[in-house]
Amino acid sequence: MPSVRDVARKMKLESPQMAATPVELRNAALAAMRDALLANKDAIFAANREDLAAAETNHVAPAVAHRLLFDERKLADVCAGIDSLIGLPDPVGRTLLARELDEGLVLRRVTCPIGVIGVIFEARPDALVQISALCVKSGNCAILKGGSETARSNRAIFSVLRAAALEAGLPDACLEQVEAHADVSELLGCTGLVDLLIPRGSNAFVRHVMDNTNIPVMGHADGLCHVYVHEAADLAKAVRICVDAKAQYPAACNAAETLLVDRPIAGRFLPQVAAAYAEAGVTLRGSDDVRAIVDCEPATEADWDTEYLALTISARLVDGVDDAIAHINAHGSHHTDAIVTEDDAVAERFMALVDSAGVYQNASTRFADGFRYGFGAEVGISTGKMPPRGPVGLDGLVTYKYLLRGSGQVVGDYASGRNAFHFRDLEA
Repeated sequence: MPSVRDVARKMKLESPQMAATPVELRNAALAAMRDALLANKDAIFAANREDLAAAETNHVAPAVAHRLLFDERKLADVCAGIDSLIGLPDPVGRTLLARELDEGLVLRRVTCPIGVIGVIFEARPDALVQISALCVKSGNCAILKGGSETARSNRAIFSVLRAAALEAGLPDACLEQVEAHADVSELLGCTGLVDLLIPRGSNAFVRHVMDNTNIPVMGHADGLCHVYVHEAADLAKAVRICVDAKAQYPAACNAAETLLVDRPIAGRFLPQVAAAYAEAGVTLRGSDDVRAIVDCEPATEADWDTEYLALTISARLVDGVDDAIAHINAHGSHHTDAIVTEDDAVAERFMALVDSAGVYQNASTRFADGFRYGFGAEVGISTGKMPPRGPVGLDGLVTYKYLLRGSGQVVGDYASGRNAFHFRDLEA
């Protein structure tokens, strides 16, 4: 077996070939990958059942075990994502700027693939499909390292995807998989060969990647999301949003972990949402003023900084929108936060001042997802200030380069004053 460094070196050399593939070929490869998944689903499901049985034997944490499943629903989801990607415009080769510097000297800024992307992810067989498809559509080569909890599922899925991509005509180095735990450390050391690392997993795992590589890293370490119910909220609407944000898929990074409620409506709203949480199997932890209204477990200061990834949520009362904003900016992870209110002016203030990648009015935080944004899928969610930010789809997997076409010009003529720039923007 070649080392990770050898794989990365080969990819680096062949990545320009992948970048130059026409979109028609990349779309054909995606269609072949989708069809191969459907044709081989029984073998994939069998491998996944083995992973699930091993997880149960090894007492894998429920928040992790919930992500291991790859069934008909997950297969349908990833296939829908691939179909969506096929229908999206080519992200490569788009002209972002066209400028005539002088007569016969034209500069263009054009999108191009990043190159070689290393993606390290835990316990998500569907993530392997999403990442592979996004990298193929965007013309990138990808080294994929999945978690040991889904080793059998990942192996079955990857073999199907790679074979289909190569049969469709993509370069040999388009997709590679590494499996050994030691491969992670070697991948982190591939400075100069891997252009970008994307870690997807637990807080501790993402921080480990960020702290142990010189390769640029895109991602987020926490998903500590909030729902704030303002005094002008439609309470029935608020209950539905709060339950969905927490219970629809609690192991996801965009699930709500803290509920903030305006003090004037707490007496009316908390009993309603507490009953709805109980029905959904959610454990409520409350501050002292919350517990004075509803019976629930006590919340401590540590709860405001805890990402549960489970059917648990903390709650506290706030004194208006500015108090809610202050709490979110102090304790949140800058992922996704929501306000429920019918007062648009208050919502505008909240959305302007909450410092997060996604800020919503009257919608569940669970909408923070590349597929739900119409990106086809996502390689991850970035909470950093530099772009890409939020769910990262195709646009986050391309960069750009400058193409200058001249007719014999030299800088000396402009430095001497013989020629002069006139800088005229053209239609892109």
